[in-house]
Amino acid sequence: MSVFTPLARPELETFLAPYGLGRLHDFQGIAAGSENTNYFISLEGGEFVLTLVERGPIQDLPFFIELLDVLHDANLPVPYALRTTDGSALREMAGKPALLQPRLPGKHIKEPNTQHCVQIGELLGHLHLATRDRVLERKTDRGLDWMLTEGTNFLSHLEAGQRPLLQAVLSEIEQLKPRIMALPRANLHADLFRDNVLFEGTHLTGLIDFYNACSGPELYDVAIALNDWCSHEDGHIDGVRARALLGAYATLRPFTAAEAELWPTMLRIACLRFWLSRLIAAESFAGQDVLIHDPMEFQMRLAQRQKVSTPLPFAL
Repeated sequence: MSVFTPLARPELETFLAPYGLGRLHDFQGIAAGSENTNYFISLEGGEFVLTLVERGPIQDLPFFIELLDVLHDANLPVPYALRTTDGSALREMAGKPALLQPRLPGKHIKEPNTQHCVQIGELLGHLHLATRDRVLERKTDRGLDWMLTEGTNFLSHLEAGQRPLLQAVLSEIEQLKPRIMALPRANLHADLFRDNVLFEGTHLTGLIDFYNACSGPELYDVAIALNDWCSHEDGHIDGVRARALLGAYATLRPFTAAEAELWPTMLRIACLRFWLSRLIAAESFAGQDVLIHDPMEFQMRLAQRQKVSTPLPFAL
């Protein structure tokens, strides 16, 4: 179970008291996390999620808090940092930065249909529109430069059959990086997978886990989402679901001609980012009781993205 920091009831009660949310009823560690420790917290005042930030860009936590405040104010279904009675949002517990957030209703979708994908497209469109006029700047720590560095490192110890696939997309990044970075920008979720979205039936009720959020090309966010929500197990894109997601997004934020031209490249880059991060996690946490996603999933998707038959709609 991916609960890196175990907590006991007395220390939780002490930590939670300043929020003024009443007595602690129950708490439970969440097994799904792969980077941070998360607990479901049940208080007299409602249901909440406590996150202890274990690794990553801890210095950027004020950015995440501000971004979620902006999105919450724009009526997006996102968590946000609750304040104590003296106004503190970012606190410390067990020596780790800690945030308490409302627990959003709903469950994760394992097998999305077109209606789910329509709502994902709409959600992403609203997220980008809420931030593109005043982008909160944060450079991702897993961007194009990171991909070039880590990808080059992995070339030496991948199997021979994997190297051409990796080398091709690295060369593409080197060639097209200036054009990619010139695409329309906003704040990105940058990890919009099925396990970060909540639904009640076909109604989207929550978008969670913003710890990869950053500023960057909006098209990259679309590619990340489509690669997960619209892929079959063998890595092929489901054209019906893909057109539903892209059409819903484009209704809110039309794509540009430059984005249409770079769309196949961006799909490949979005695959590479998660192929590399999963390869790194598999090496770093081998033999440990930590949730590790299969790197082969994104290797397969990258192989399938060498030819892309689902174009962007309504490119201007």
